[in-house]
Amino acid sequence: MPNTTHSAASASSAQPLHGLFIDGREIQATRSDTLEVINPATGAVLAHISHASDADVDRAVQSARAAFKRSDWADLSNRTRAKLINKLADAFEAHLEEFYQLETTNNGRPVNETRAQISRLPDFLRYNAGLAIAQRDSVIPVDGNYFNYTVRTPVGVVGNSTPFNHPLMILMKSLAPTLASGCTTVVKPSEYTPLTTLRLAALFVEAGLPPGVFNVITGLGPTTGRALATHPGLAKWVLTGGTEAGRITGALAASNFAHQTLELGGKTPVLVFDDYDVDQAVNYAAFGAFIGAGQTCICGSRQIVQEKVYDQFVEKLAAKAKTIRIGNPSDPSVQLGPVVSLRQQQRVLNYIRIGLEEDRARLVAGGRIPDDPALKNGFYVEPTVFADVTAHMRIFQEEVFGPFVSISRFSTEEEGLALANHSQFGLAGAIRTNNLTRAHRVAARLQCGIVWINDHHRLDPASPWGGVKDSGIGRECGTESFDQHFETKSVMVRMDETPFDWYRDTASQPRLN
Repeated sequence: MPNTTHSAASASSAQPLHGLFIDGREIQATRSDTLEVINPATGAVLAHISHASDADVDRAVQSARAAFKRSDWADLSNRTRAKLINKLADAFEAHLEEFYQLETTNNGRPVNETRAQISRLPDFLRYNAGLAIAQRDSVIPVDGNYFNYTVRTPVGVVGNSTPFNHPLMILMKSLAPTLASGCTTVVKPSEYTPLTTLRLAALFVEAGLPPGVFNVITGLGPTTGRALATHPGLAKWVLTGGTEAGRITGALAASNFAHQTLELGGKTPVLVFDDYDVDQAVNYAAFGAFIGAGQTCICGSRQIVQEKVYDQFVEKLAAKAKTIRIGNPSDPSVQLGPVVSLRQQQRVLNYIRIGLEEDRARLVAGGRIPDDPALKNGFYVEPTVFADVTAHMRIFQEEVFGPFVSISRFSTEEEGLALANHSQFGLAGAIRTNNLTRAHRVAARLQCGIVWINDHHRLDPASPWGGVKDSGIGRECGTESFDQHFETKSVMVRMDETPFDWYRDTASQPRLN
């Protein structure tokens, strides 16, 4: 995911000013400058947010550290904590309509997409509450007359930096195991899309979450985000963002030996074999590439198509892209909303220029800002399709993060796999084939952390999510994520009461360690 910036603004306009959420309540930041939150569909200012200083970040972390040790959180049994988290899920579910509207307005996703995504999020809490109840520590068989067992304890404060593309969903992937494990957190949402995160924190406190367990600070990445990543009070650092942001903040957090989960960029290859129905492959290609206006780290941005069906696929995907309804995302009939910001719109348009002028690929659909005058103030880009793209081209290699897809040709399975793996990224991949043996064979050889066979974009609270290579480290979701929120202590108990004196009985001792 690309890095983003945001300009500071005065908070003197009529739009509301949101403070920081620390220790269970909204507070004023120590800095006087604020940031505008823009509706990407209209370009209008929705609100202003505080720009947290280093002192504000420290206050939030100290609140989380205090809550981590306080009896109203630290002394909860696993079952009692799970019961509370299920109560939070119920409160979230009761307010879903409010979150649908607020998220759509803030990040520009069509409301039907927002509904389909956010409606599933309470189950992330419930799944992790179940893991808390089911948690078991190990008894380990060891040599000798010893009893060895493990005790897991929550790591502490989790710092979490979330992006603009799926504000609540990506937050929940980390927040659910953080709370279920008994950790506490400080979240810095994207400065573009902070509104639903701030509202969720307030809702959870209203529902009974102790103050300080879930804190929210707002601000820019190079200032507020950096202060959070470098804070020595963090036990774990979680970032979903661009690969460069992962390198920078990962190094900063590593200086304090914080655990890390980094979900970074992607350039998802989709291998379309000639035994698969072309119309179905085109439908999945449009879904994979244009959902969320292509602003997803697992966007199906590289369609790699076997030569027998290549021309037919290109023609049909170009035609499909031209039928997608673009408009204000609050309209249920709209299928494609804006990208999140003017900067992101300019980024996508620049890659269209690169595709045409530098790579000299063939533009077969889109490539422009829509003509509709009703959309002129928003950050819209037509769904864009380039054909005849080869592996050396920039639009094949670099993450665009917009409604932008390239199509490349391959002949043999080996050639297709080589193209798919010819990337610095390794988050996700997809395969379209009716050959079961081939599907499993190719899935095993794709260099990525997630593979979809005859599907795309599917996520479940129980299924591990994360990448390899420049797409990050660690896993979200599943038992893998839950387990990464604990330190494991090994306890070794000597079961033999025979007196011990190494220096008297050295020769008869069976082992030193």
